Amino acid sequence: MYAQLRETAQELAGVLWREHTVYRERGGGVVIRNEQVDRWISLAPTGGKDRALLRAGRLLDGGTTAPARTEVVVDLTAGTTELAAVCRRLLAVVAEAAAPVGGPAPGPPRAGRPRGAGRPSRSAKPGRPRTTRHTGAGSWFVLLCVTAVVGFWIYGIVCGAGY
Repeated sequence: MYAQLRETAQELAGVLWREHTVYRERGGGVVIRNEQVDRWISLAPTGGKDRALLRAGRLLDGGTTAPARTEVVVDLTAGTTELAAVCRRLLAVVAEAAAPVGGPAPGPPRAGRPRGAGRPSRSAKPGRPRTTRHTGAGSWFVLLCVTAVVGFWIYGIVCGAGY
């Protein structure tokens, strides 16, 4: 089954992307990666003859893979063009899920530019409301301790002045 998956994956990769990497995953399936568009496709055996689980997802900034956004069982006896059409539909779902809501449209693919180029830095991003507390529990504890020390010091001065 692995030989059939590998052969199908090589054909699909050639149809979908010019630059790609095909490798075997731990579970016995085959993964096709494309760094330029930050997407991956996986073909895994399902236990049925001539059937495979086709999954698609995106690549994260460190090069690791995000969990699959969508998956479907496909018939491997179908032609390469039919499988490529299914892959394109899955990749469109992944791209749609990764698109920012209400944000700018995604730029061109990463071909020829380094990872992270063209992105605004964290400090250049527009302000957004904080969702976390500004003063954490540790800071409150330190403030409480300082207040207690100052209180004891003042108490000592007041009580010691009467002698």
